Amino acid sequence: MPVLASFACGLIFGAGLLISGMTDPQKVLGFLDLFGAWDATLAFVMAGAVAVAATGFAIARRRTAPAFSARFLWPDRTDIDAPLVAGAVLFGIGWGLVGICPGPALVNIAGLSLPIVVFVLAMLAGMIGQNLFGRNLWRRRAAAPRAIETSPLPSHADG
Repeated sequence: MPVLASFACGLIFGAGLLISGMTDPQKVLGFLDLFGAWDATLAFVMAGAVAVAATGFAIARRRTAPAFSARFLWPDRTDIDAPLVAGAVLFGIGWGLVGICPGPALVNIAGLSLPIVVFVLAMLAGMIGQNLFGRNLWRRRAAAPRAIETSPLPSHADG
């Protein structure tokens, strides 16, 4: 059942991308062109997506268990670190240069357009590279000596 739920969610997401025009690089570039022929229609798409997501998260937070999983998988990190900022900057640069991001690229791959195929291959190479780099980074962090906290532990006699 989880596979069918994932398929349905992906199908709805892809249909939404097609209907909204997010798969058209020229429409996206028009939205990003704030000082030229700005096309504000995608702002409404984003506002609608945020409203739907916020509603979904509000409903999910009230549930005691997810519908298609053994447990909830909520994010546990809230910090903003250098890799997050660098990734966001690279994503923004790529989106601004070609007007396409990973979701719409995967929808557009069905058309077998050479620029989209090259984009998806480059995206996959970047994902593999990040995975290898990230794995090495975590190994180095794990091997680095750690500071030992010297705060006093509470005594059992205090209690």
